[in-house]
Amino acid sequence: QVQLVESGGGSVQAGGSLRLSCAASGSISMLNTMGWYRQVPGKQRELVATITSGGTITYADSVKGRFTISRDNAKNTVYLQMNSLKPEDTAVYYCNLDRQSFPYRNYWGKGTLVTVSS
Repeated sequence: QVQLVESGGGSVQAGGSLRLSCAASGSISMLNTMGWYRQVPGKQRELVATITSGGTITYADSVKGRFTISRDNAKNTVYLQMNSLKPEDTAVYYCNLDRQSFPYRNYWGKGTLVTVSS
């Protein structure tokens, strides 16, 4: 089993910054992709950024140049540095871990709320 715990959410004014953290524990494979997704009420959960265990990164177009994803494999932790925040970034941000070896499975955290005011 894998457990994911997010932290770092909060309320900030437009143009401000926040840093999210997600710590993973349990039966974690060294081969995995970790990422951040976000969701607003009434809409589908959308990808924000992902990073493989080897360091390959993918960003949504809407956050390129503003957000930075990173990970510390020794601590089983993934981070999301969010700069130049906009009101449209307001959402619940969820951490995800996708195993790339047997047993193949993905896991979700409970989410952390980010609110950006104008």
